[in-house]
Amino acid sequence: MKSVVVGTAGHIDHGKSALVRALTGTDPDRLKEEKARGITIDLGFAHATVDGVHAAFVDVPGHERFVKNMLAGAGGIDLVVLVVAADESVMPQTREHFDICRLLRVRSGLIALTKSDLADTEMLELARLEVRELVAGSFLDQAPMVPVSAKTGAGLDDFRRALIEVASGIPGRNVNGAARLPIDRVFSMKGFGTVITGTLVSGRVAVDDELMLVPGERRVKVRGVQVHGARCPDAVAGQRTAVNLSGVEVEDISRGQALVMPAAFAETRLADASVELLPDARPLKHGARVRFHQGTAETLGRIAIVGPVASPGRAPVLEPGSQAFVRLRLERPAVLTRGDRYILRAYSPAVTIAGGAILDPRPPKSAIRTEAALARCRRLAIAETESRAEVELAGTAAMIDASAGAGLPVSLLVPRAGIDPAAVPIRIEALVGSGAAVRAGEVLVAPAIVADLKSRIVEALAAHHRARPLADGVPREELREQLFAKGHADVFARALDDLAAAGTILVRDRVALAGHRVELSPEEARARTAIENAYRQSGLKPPDPGTVAADAGVSGAVADRVLKLLQRQKVLVRLDTLLFHDEALKQLKADVAALKAAAGSGARIDVATFKERFGVTRKYAIPLLEYLDRERLTRRVGDARVIL
Repeated sequence: MKSVVVGTAGHIDHGKSALVRALTGTDPDRLKEEKARGITIDLGFAHATVDGVHAAFVDVPGHERFVKNMLAGAGGIDLVVLVVAADESVMPQTREHFDICRLLRVRSGLIALTKSDLADTEMLELARLEVRELVAGSFLDQAPMVPVSAKTGAGLDDFRRALIEVASGIPGRNVNGAARLPIDRVFSMKGFGTVITGTLVSGRVAVDDELMLVPGERRVKVRGVQVHGARCPDAVAGQRTAVNLSGVEVEDISRGQALVMPAAFAETRLADASVELLPDARPLKHGARVRFHQGTAETLGRIAIVGPVASPGRAPVLEPGSQAFVRLRLERPAVLTRGDRYILRAYSPAVTIAGGAILDPRPPKSAIRTEAALARCRRLAIAETESRAEVELAGTAAMIDASAGAGLPVSLLVPRAGIDPAAVPIRIEALVGSGAAVRAGEVLVAPAIVADLKSRIVEALAAHHRARPLADGVPREELREQLFAKGHADVFARALDDLAAAGTILVRDRVALAGHRVELSPEEARARTAIENAYRQSGLKPPDPGTVAADAGVSGAVADRVLKLLQRQKVLVRLDTLLFHDEALKQLKADVAALKAAAGSGARIDVATFKERFGVTRKYAIPLLEYLDRERLTRRVGDARVIL
């Protein structure tokens, strides 16, 4: 059976609750104060099945003091019933509720001209004209408008038919996405314990699921699920749901939290967003304190307008009716993902002023009053098309592009980009296959970033080889710090891998162009031969580098370059402050192995014996013995060493 969530909207005392009661037989006003005062204060709920469609009604308060409660119920609805009393027509909260629904991008609805029994033909026609003027050009422009009387029952059947007609065109919610249930009510039920209710906006919640309460990061277990008052094994997106939880008390939960799949949503105090200021709102200043509403949550925060300032020295201002990009700085954590719709209300007086969509719930902490920041938001604000898949793909590609060298970690495709967990592999394949992204380890990055980095690596290596022809190349980390210090290490590794696979570079301890060869000048070639011979002939008693340079007849600078080259080529090995020829060390290891063969198991050697055996002083003996320890040919025991 198809399920839809129907929200009411309209001015106080225009008959919203009465209409719901007439359609469902349930009074949505559940509080004693509501019944005593005859007005709706908080959200009310009722449901009915009409011609095979199950309609769950969320009845909202119409009084201006309770708009924040109205907002808590408006976020999860599929369609809205704009309720206008025929005898009073359009009133202030009619306009505000309509603005909220439009800003939240509610896509479908119908209009109920209630209390039709109190209006004559002329009044009814006047109400029609005023409502049509209000909704002109909006999602309700062509919506059915039905006169109805909850008191006499007149028009109820026509209204039901119109409701079913509108409901039939509503697409289903994403039942395979990450479970997300914004909580609008929490209470304790005898024999069951803690129960929460809300509209399941995505995914599925089943008995025995282990989920998270956020903000707060508290793990809970689902003991039971009810949909429309009946126990069920699970609930799916688009259904009003009651969930019995274990592992948490009522006082630990509040409206504004959400029940979600673990690791699928992240808390944030910072978000980049698009914003649309209402035409009748006051100008909105940079840094203004606002009331931020998303889902069932209300959070205070400030807005910072993105983009360069037109008049230096003056803070930017959003004019009524304008659209822009803002960075939201919230005073408490909120659970947001890309694409979430939100509402802004003024801090004081608390009136609805704007709304928009979250572009990036975890933006980089970078300057926002720049052209680059504005361009980034423009790339993220992908216009909707007929294909939802194309929009989502383009949106993810824009977020990857906007992430620059930092890339977008695959682990954030769900909480930050708003992708269904099950669709992550397919999304990655589509992004890579279309050329919109390159996968670098566990990061997705824009192809242009990788191409630019590869070009700069080749240029940097060529410049290094020209400046230092004796060098084998640049140490890998030194090259990364030089070219990509603020970028993701996986992106740099991918660029190196691509260049190595193409045969452009060689990557070992150092990175070099594939065609690079160490080129010695005649003086350097002569110095290399003389220095290597000097160290080879000195064996385990190597000469001082200064003496070697003097004997070879070369300058200290030339000798230093040649000595470093011989070390990189592993011809010379540095032990402490001394340099030994590699052949001398190999012969030493062979001699020590021969000592063990001659003396048998348990053979030992101390410093004095070593000095005498190899004809060296303590200056050379100590670093050589420590070298043998590192090479695992000996192990120090007290003042002696056991030959292994």
